[in-house]
Amino acid sequence: MIDSRPVLITGGAGFIGSNIADRLAREGHDIAIYDALTRPGVDRNLDWLQRRHPGRIYAIVADIREEDRLRMAVAESKAVFHMAAQVAVTTSIEDPRSDFETNVLGTIELLEALRCEAPATPLVFASTNKVYGGLGDIELVLKEEGYRPADEFVARNGVSEERPLDFHTPYGCSKGAADQYVLDYARSFGLRTAVLRMSCIYGQRQMGTEDQGWVAHFLIRALEGKPITIFGDGHQVRDILDVSDAVEAYLAAWHRMDEVRGRAFNLGGGPSNAVSLNGLVAHIERLLDRRVAIEFADWRAGDQRYFVADTLRADGELGLPPKRDWREGVERLARWLAEERAVAWPRTLMAAS
Repeated sequence: MIDSRPVLITGGAGFIGSNIADRLAREGHDIAIYDALTRPGVDRNLDWLQRRHPGRIYAIVADIREEDRLRMAVAESKAVFHMAAQVAVTTSIEDPRSDFETNVLGTIELLEALRCEAPATPLVFASTNKVYGGLGDIELVLKEEGYRPADEFVARNGVSEERPLDFHTPYGCSKGAADQYVLDYARSFGLRTAVLRMSCIYGQRQMGTEDQGWVAHFLIRALEGKPITIFGDGHQVRDILDVSDAVEAYLAAWHRMDEVRGRAFNLGGGPSNAVSLNGLVAHIERLLDRRVAIEFADWRAGDQRYFVADTLRADGELGLPPKRDWREGVERLARWLAEERAVAWPRTLMAAS
């Protein structure tokens, strides 16, 4: 018998949430988008979803801390993807209380709604690599391609889930606490929950800002002919992952919930999709066939000089397909952003489109 109840996506009008919603709606699921619509651009994502999937996208415009509305939404859903969050480190430093209330209290409200109204309903939570802290104990060497661990095992594989948690910044604390509550509700109350600790996800529908979504932000600034500000020296390395690959992981965690409940997995591009900030700028310059102005500023609190996820556990236990190469993915995002913003693509590169 087909379960006709909707899939609930908190923060579903955001970047990753809207991509999950689009994929599920294309597969024939009805979707309940639970979103306060406070971030710039997310209302456009919601409008896009509703036009693309008429009759399948239902919007609940509400805050994650609104207990009654949240419980009603949970009670009627067959699965929950919890993407709603305060997502910027800088904002968490400016207003740590609001960051805590959204990320920790909001998550507890959701878990309690599940426990009381729908204890069999699976939940997949969007966590972050920031739960591992600054990684200051990992000795790094500076290579041409950016910072690299001196330990060859870490350099080849990345940072694994066995790494001790070490929350830095209010954002790291709030997301880390929520991460642990999600796992503990599986242990203490038997809920069907799992956690994905994300590295840098990029792709279509990302409205990047200086504080969050740096790959799209760099592209937007370059397309508009504006300088890019790099905090630090630009040699810091991240593994970046196309959003289509992230969506695969979220759906796999849902479908394999009985095997992965109570578990946390790294979700990132892994060593094959690692790039420094300077390396990304150089790639953008090749795409646009022109130089991009760069301004440097001081390091920001909690900024890791190196983070590359060891994704072997997620790849194997979630059965994930090969990841899109970051160069191809960034070009796809650049072309989408150029179209969205009515910016002309360089004539010299038209033949490659």
